Formats: sequence, C-alpha cells, structure tokens
Amino acid sequence: MYHLDELLKLTKQLKDLLDQQFTSKNREKIIKQTDHLIEMRGKHIQDVKPPFTEREKEIGKQIIELNKFIQKQMDRLFTDLKSEMRQVKQKKKSNRKYVNPYENVQSIDGMFMDKKK
Repeated sequence: MYHLDELLKLTKQLKDLLDQQFTSKNREKIIKQTDHLIEMRGKHIQDVKPPFTEREKEIGKQIIELNKFIQKQMDRLFTDLKSEMRQVKQKKKSNRKYVNPYENVQSIDGMFMDKKK
C-alpha cells in the first residue's frame, strides 16, 4: 500500500513538473528533475505486488490516467527539443556558408579542355 501511495505522489509531482511551460532556459532543469522522478517511480513500481484491494485498484487507475498525460507532455518536450536542435544545426550550416561561401563548390571553373580528336 505504501508503494502505491508513493507512486501516486511521485506521478502527480511528475505531472505538475511537465505541466509547466518549457523554455530553452528551464528545459535542462525540467529534464533533470523528470529523470530523477522517473527513477524514483521505477523503484516503487518494482515493489508493487498483487493482490490488490479496491482502493489500490482505484489508485492504479489514477496513475494510469496521469501516465497518459505525462506521456503526451514528454512527447511534446522531445519534439520541441528535436526542433530546436534542427534549427541550431541549420544556423551553424548557414553561418559556415556565410564565412566561407566557396567551401563546397564542386565545379571545375577556369579549366580549358581541348576537344580536338
């Protein structure tokens, strides 16, 4: 019973954490806290053993509903992070092209080829 109550408490904390607005400034902090809460939840999940009482089944249903929301929020965080990484990569590429515009030129300009047989 103790493990289910702790699991519910940690799940609610995780939901509240992921319910915040993500910015580039607070994202790293949120990811670290999320990782810590997920580790704690994992330890409590391993200790949950059947048979379950009716109250424990209700707690389990609450946890499942919260997990659905948490999964959506984590997917959103991951998508935002991928998008930002893609933008940074594109900015680096644009900056390199600005600094050295002839870096990837593949043409053979200025070369004379005699076509006589």
